Order: sequence, then structure tokens, then C-alpha cells
Amino acid sequence: MDSGINSAASDEWMMKFQISNRDKNTSGRVGVVETSHGKFVTPAFMPVATAGTIKGVAPSALKEAGVQILLANTYHLHLRPGEDVVAAAGGLHKFMAWDGPILTDSGGYQVLSLSDLRKVTDDGVTFKSHIDGSTLFLGPAEAVKIQEALGSDIAMAFDECPPADAPKEKVAEAAERTARWAKICVETRTLASQAMFGIVQGGMHEDLRRESASAITALPFDGFAIGGVSVGEPKDDLHRITRFATPLLPDAKPRYLMGVGQPEDIVEGVAAGIDMFDCVVPTRNARNAGIFTSDGRIKIRNEKYRTDFTPLDPACGCYVCTNFTRAYIRHLFAAGEMLGPVLATIHNISFYMKMMSRIRESIKSGTFAALKSEIQSIFGGQSPDVDSNSDF
Repeated sequence: MDSGINSAASDEWMMKFQISNRDKNTSGRVGVVETSHGKFVTPAFMPVATAGTIKGVAPSALKEAGVQILLANTYHLHLRPGEDVVAAAGGLHKFMAWDGPILTDSGGYQVLSLSDLRKVTDDGVTFKSHIDGSTLFLGPAEAVKIQEALGSDIAMAFDECPPADAPKEKVAEAAERTARWAKICVETRTLASQAMFGIVQGGMHEDLRRESASAITALPFDGFAIGGVSVGEPKDDLHRITRFATPLLPDAKPRYLMGVGQPEDIVEGVAAGIDMFDCVVPTRNARNAGIFTSDGRIKIRNEKYRTDFTPLDPACGCYVCTNFTRAYIRHLFAAGEMLGPVLATIHNISFYMKMMSRIRESIKSGTFAALKSEIQSIFGGQSPDVDSNSDF
């Protein structure tokens, strides 16, 4: 459908996406996204570099771990140091010394999560900074301009993400407002080197999801995301909505499931046809001594690891597992040494990158269904240790 909004210009944006392989038993697919700062293969997981950094880890270590693309947070970078500073530095890539692709969120989820500090209108969100209490405003046009100043490769449209327990009428209002804001984002964008993704809302309501998808996919975005999930809903609802909403998005463009990052949820998303994921799960768990291994999640602070001189994951060949033991890393956490969370973060990111590589290879070889069952049997019965979608 022709929206009449920048439709002629939509082919000029530099991002390209090509699907190379499809799974024979599910909707899983392997593809390549080409951006102005290089390519990444999908399905891909994006570690969350909230303030332009993965806490405690240098970009060189991220590259060694296999990271292809990072996600940075528009809200936090707008407050500190300010997009003007980032632009003066030559853009976010130069500022943080990362030469690969970067996706920036719009800031909508962050400002809307400040429930006691914000007011939402059709124009945008007026909110108080969580840093100094100053009153600020963020709307769709402002979100686009900030992201263009940051210079990310993929910008997200500004959306309203209601909480999981919001009444249906509030969810409907948020979806309608998201559609109006999406049109403003398309009208505002000017940076040809920066792709833009639209976001489908609608909560756990299939009729609202269908309406939102129809409105958002009518606009000339370069990719599409499912938002409003991983906000406290039960797992069954997350999976149901993912399976329902994903086929509503264009097959020929990247599909992004926002804020979802538990291994058992990632493979469910891949099976539905999702190409991109992000979450704080691997990094935040690492800082709290939560380790992902091929046998499941472990808490490295536990006493039983005090004299365990094996790697964090004997099946892992990352820098951490090649050089250090569970006993040593437990000691670092017990002693309050910053190296403990750093090593745990490097390992968890390496684990996720290896998992995504295995997923891609299994789709190519026709064995994804078996890998999906394996990952869900290992991780599905374990309770996550931390909130998966908060940035504070």
C-alpha cells in the first residue's frame, strides 16, 4: 500500500536485506543485512550498549567474542553526554570506537517507563530526567533528529509501549498514537545513510496487533519490529503474540523482536521468522554472577564453585573459558574485583554469539527443529535471574 509519505524515497536508504536460507520445518530464515557500517548476518542478537558501551568491555573484546551489531540507547545518550557532543565527535561510531553497525532505539520505552515522572500527549512525552529532575520533551520528530545526530545505522521510530497489565482501551490508544507518530518519523527523516524501522504495538490482543501491523507496514520503513513484549507478560503470551504478529510483517524486510533475549525465547522467535533480537539478559546477568553455559544457567557465586578448576563452560572456547576457571571467577566476585563481572560479561556475550551461529548453521543444514528443542529443554525450565527489559 502506498502511504504517500516519502514512498518514492524509501528505496534510496542504504540498508539492504537478503534472505539466503529458509528452514524447511519452521519459518526460520538466514539473511544478511547491509548497512553503511558493514554487514551482519541474521538471525542476530544485539548486545545492549546503553550509554555507548557494554559495561566494562572494550570494543576489541566484543569483536573477538563475535559481536556483529550493537544497540545503543537514545534516551540515555540524549541526557548524557548529549547528541551534540556525539555529533561533534564525528558520530556514535567514532565516539565509542566501534566500526560495526549500530541500532539506536527511539527512547520511547525509557521515557514511558518513568511512570511517575512523565505525561503523554499526542505530541509526545514530557518527562523529568532521572538524573537531575529537569523537565524535558521527546516526541517523534525529536527522536528522529536525535538519532540522526548520533549517526546510527538503524534508527527506531518513536512509539508508545504500554505496560503488560494496561486495559485494552489504553493499549488501543497507544497503538493508534504509535501509528500517528510513525508517520511523523517517516516525514522527518533526512539521513540517507540511516535506515529506519517501524514498530508494531497492540499488547497481547491479536485484533489490535493486526490493526497496528496494517498501519505500520503501510509506511515505507526499511524493517519492522514487534514492540510491547517482554514487559511482564507470561511466557505463553509472549510466544503466542510472536507467532501471531511475525507473519503480519513483510517477508522481504528484517523483522525485529524487541527486548527479548532468553535463549528459549530466541529460538521460539526464530521459528516464527524473527531476524533480530536485543536484550540486557546476558550482560546484566553477568554483572550479577549469572553465567550461561551449554548445560544451563549457573550462579558463579555459589560455594560449590570455590574449588572448581574447570572453565565456566567446558564446551566454550572463548577467551575467558580458555584462560580462567570457575574458582578464580568466583573468587573475583567474592573479593569485589571488577574483573569478575568483566570476564563474566565477555563469556556470556561469547555464549550468545555462538548460540546465534549455531542457530544459523542449523537452519542451513535443516536441523533447526532439533536445536530448538535442545535449547528449550536446557533453558526453558530455569527461572531467569534478572528483569530482562529494564535499562535502569
